[in-house]
Amino acid sequence: MSRIAYYRVSTGDQTIDAQRHALGGGFDREFSDEGVSGATAAADRPGFGALLSYVREGDTLYVYALDRLGRDALDVQATVRRLLDRGVTLDVRGLGPIGRGVGELIVAVLAQMADMERQRIRERCDAGRDAARAALAATGRTHRGKVSMGRPKAHDASTVAAWRKDNAATVRQTMEHFGISKATVARYCAA
Repeated sequence: MSRIAYYRVSTGDQTIDAQRHALGGGFDREFSDEGVSGATAAADRPGFGALLSYVREGDTLYVYALDRLGRDALDVQATVRRLLDRGVTLDVRGLGPIGRGVGELIVAVLAQMADMERQRIRERCDAGRDAARAALAATGRTHRGKVSMGRPKAHDASTVAAWRKDNAATVRQTMEHFGISKATVARYCAA
């Protein structure tokens, strides 16, 4: 009977440290997915997939919060059901061990709330992009003062393409001259 921990964070600039600290440690194994969205099905995440291969009947899986398993209500419920069917106890910080019946009902409600939050995040992101586009069209700058919606351009595409043509330069020479990637050279020169 192993004590197993699972951690997940959605972006690369977040860490699992707070989840690890909150769960307290003392685990036989720990699995994590860093920089993986909760919208990705649990079984499709590398860390969780490895966890599913490892767990056995009688093991206990500890998670910081139910939304760490995912933000899609149906996927979270299917994941919990899969774990319970395999004889694995799921222990969610603040809720305790999840079992059949009432435990599954609680999971269903909390999973639906995580799904709703994912939808709200998407709506907020869409609203932010819409505001940025409107401000960019009206003032030439986004609502945050940027001159474009995406990543700033490293160089003007026509300048890069013209320099490469005028100097009969290879992709590598162009990359080194401008300090840009092969993909950027290809994109700029294709345009």
